[in-house]
Amino acid sequence: MAAHGLYVYGITRSGHPLPGRQPGVGGPGAPVRLLPTGRLTAVVSDAPAGLRARRRDLTAHQDLLLALAKAGPVLPMRFGMVAPDEASVLRQLAAEERTHLAALELLDGQLEMNLKAFPVDHSLAALIREDPQIRRLREQARRQPGYEADLRLGEAVAAGLTRRAAEAAARILDELRAVAGTWTRGPEVTGCVLNASFLVPRSETGRFHDVVHRGTAALRDRVELRVTGPLPCYSFVDCDPRPQPRPVPAGA
Repeated sequence: MAAHGLYVYGITRSGHPLPGRQPGVGGPGAPVRLLPTGRLTAVVSDAPAGLRARRRDLTAHQDLLLALAKAGPVLPMRFGMVAPDEASVLRQLAAEERTHLAALELLDGQLEMNLKAFPVDHSLAALIREDPQIRRLREQARRQPGYEADLRLGEAVAAGLTRRAAEAAARILDELRAVAGTWTRGPEVTGCVLNASFLVPRSETGRFHDVVHRGTAALRDRVELRVTGPLPCYSFVDCDPRPQPRPVPAGA
């Protein structure tokens, strides 16, 4: 094995096929191989020297995971997971076999979809019509213009737009939860009133998109909805792939 370690993409059940001609990280892409033990298999390649979070390698990592998922569930590793050697990976798989098999069962036939919701600036007129406090602040700013009046009005408008967007996003969330069943909130994103990931059955992805499209049409004056997916099921995997990952610096 290469001296730079073993790059780990994910964990599958034994017998899971590799997608044909799907390159791994590095330039040129490292050959990907399977490392089986018991009822589990790690998907690995030799780690390249000087691994960085370049777009090329991030894309190769995600594309491989998505290609693998077409043949069955995959526990995805985050980008940059490098083990010192094959023996350490095999020990971890053996030690956590039951936990990993249960996680694979949960993900079987599922896809991850992400939804982010943002306020829309063009809904100001509707906000003014609906909110008497903002109408009063606007009239005060017109009668007595100045920094303080503009600041109060600006803060009230920003809060009102955020509130309207959050209320609309909550309505969409209720409908999407009925489609997905399993969902989780993601980390806070600047300007975003909702960042949520959903575990969606493959058979329900059309229905998921239909809900988002209807919400976009009905609530376009309140909220902007951005859907990303399908994605590797990062948000629904709670597995520590010990050995510990090396830090991977950002790159171009």
